[in-house]
Amino acid sequence: MVDWLWIPITVAAALFQCIRTALQKFLKGRMSTGASTFTRFVFGMPVAIVYALSLLYGLGFGTPAFSPQFFLWVIAGGMAQIVATGLMLYVLNFRNFPVGIAYTKTEVVQAAVFGLVFLGDHLTRWGVASIVVSTLGVMLVSLVASGNPVRALLTGWLERPALLGMTSGGLFAVSAVGFRAASLSLQHPNPIVAAAVTLAFATTIQTVVLGGFLAWREREQLGNIAVAWRPSLMAGLTSVLGSAGWFTAMTLQTVAYVRTVGLVELIFTFLISALWFREKPRATEIAGVALVVLGIAMVLNQPAP
Repeated sequence: MVDWLWIPITVAAALFQCIRTALQKFLKGRMSTGASTFTRFVFGMPVAIVYALSLLYGLGFGTPAFSPQFFLWVIAGGMAQIVATGLMLYVLNFRNFPVGIAYTKTEVVQAAVFGLVFLGDHLTRWGVASIVVSTLGVMLVSLVASGNPVRALLTGWLERPALLGMTSGGLFAVSAVGFRAASLSLQHPNPIVAAAVTLAFATTIQTVVLGGFLAWREREQLGNIAVAWRPSLMAGLTSVLGSAGWFTAMTLQTVAYVRTVGLVELIFTFLISALWFREKPRATEIAGVALVVLGIAMVLNQPAP
């Protein structure tokens, strides 16, 4: 497999995630948070299953060897992602929620640590520096709404929203590492097939869990999803396309590097805001985006060992 293939796949995944987020914000006005989150799984699951089956049987790739390790990792990754999303949404209830949201962005740093501990993924010093630079950049942009981003970055890390945000970021990191570990445990010669199979199992598990929760606590929301099926379907399709990209890229490359390059999503959002909606960016936002660009450039231009 081509060494650089993970880069365009990651950029495409970030773009699809950006579109999915916009669609889910639209759906949020028509249904609950849980229901809008559920749309990404329930409408994406059939596509993920067909995608995996097409690779396995339509194109004749061999069936991977499943193991208990695979199922443990994919379940851990799926559940961690659901809880992380719930915590992130809970943080929005706090008055100083920008601090909490900013600290969810420590996911990339925590992914580097978890990747080292659980998978033995080693990073170069240059790679670590690039992750730190880009993380600081995305945190600065997230803290713009706090009024004093630099002060909030330096002093806000002990506040409750920040602690919850770091926990959410940690769970997102566990999720990403779990999915990479599940995919690698299949030991399939084709990483794209391994990623597709992992995605099919993950989305199925998440659909069952969230669907069961909605049937138990928010049954009326299932009707809202049915009414808004067209935008829900688009949210599901863009979600599964993005997830397919993330899973494939993380099978090919260390999670921390993939997530760092994936911060290009922030640049997409920044450009849409500035060029499409004509919103004037603040100096802190420009500085933050510049740091993100620098961090991504550092990842993509690492010195030869």
